[in-house]
Amino acid sequence: MIDKLTEKIKKTGAPIVVGLDPMPDYLPPHLLEAAVSARGESLEAAADAVFAYNRGIVDAVCDLIPAVKPQIAMYEQFGLPGLEAFKKTVDYCHEKDLLVIGDVKRGDIGSTSAAYAAAHLGTIAVGGRKFTPFGEDFATVNPYLGSDGIQPFIDVCKEEKKGIFVLVKTSNPSSGEFQDRMITEDGRSCPLYEYVGRMVEQWGSSCMGKTFSYVGAVVGATYPEMGRILRELMPNACILVPGYGAQGGKGADLVPFFRRDGLGAIVNSSRGIIAAYRQERYKEMGMTDQNYADAARMAVLEMKEDIAQALA
Repeated sequence: MIDKLTEKIKKTGAPIVVGLDPMPDYLPPHLLEAAVSARGESLEAAADAVFAYNRGIVDAVCDLIPAVKPQIAMYEQFGLPGLEAFKKTVDYCHEKDLLVIGDVKRGDIGSTSAAYAAAHLGTIAVGGRKFTPFGEDFATVNPYLGSDGIQPFIDVCKEEKKGIFVLVKTSNPSSGEFQDRMITEDGRSCPLYEYVGRMVEQWGSSCMGKTFSYVGAVVGATYPEMGRILRELMPNACILVPGYGAQGGKGADLVPFFRRDGLGAIVNSSRGIIAAYRQERYKEMGMTDQNYADAARMAVLEMKEDIAQALA
């Protein structure tokens, strides 16, 4: 899938992934009202509204981008109906030929990681048949239980030709409490995130695609200088870059994450796109909850131009 992702980035000219993170207050009222009218005030109604919301956005942007990234917590908050909406979203995005990065941040002891990997990237056997539980193309993974928490994902990636993005330097403000701590490695001091970056490169060396490894990294746009260092440490890794837009990252901050050929990174924007209709600048353009998907499309086009100008 890393080869397909690279080709789709080249084809679209948009190293962009749209985060499908449907917080309840992002939902346009008319979608929720229609769902409640059909299902009553229930978790099922909320999940139906979430899927309708996602479908509208996907229909509006699928020709512009290579991938989407649904954050599973935003679906789990609606219980089992929410997980059904997550699965329906994954399947619908595949119907639109979009790659799906499951933002699930899994990682545990070996046997538990193996179960997570099967759930999100692989298959599970029931008697003589195999089933695909969620079926994402990539998953985000937490490395802080060590290699035995990562290896089951790598094993499934090799078998299924899928990929993972390992948390290395995340975009949230408190990430430095742990990730920036200085450690000693081979007699020299370095931040913990640099060590994790080297491990990502090592893990990925055993499962290379044509250009990049199946093992990528998550590095926040809010830390461009750290991105430059990690780009050098992980020459074979595709970097998933959160933090653009609503979290403060902008096109100029993204340059260090890319290789000189303009490849090697894919930039996420979530509420900056899916809730664009709520931003004042889009309201001034006539965007409302009724045409939220049009606002999302406009936000993607503007993001694409911002990145292209930065990389020019």
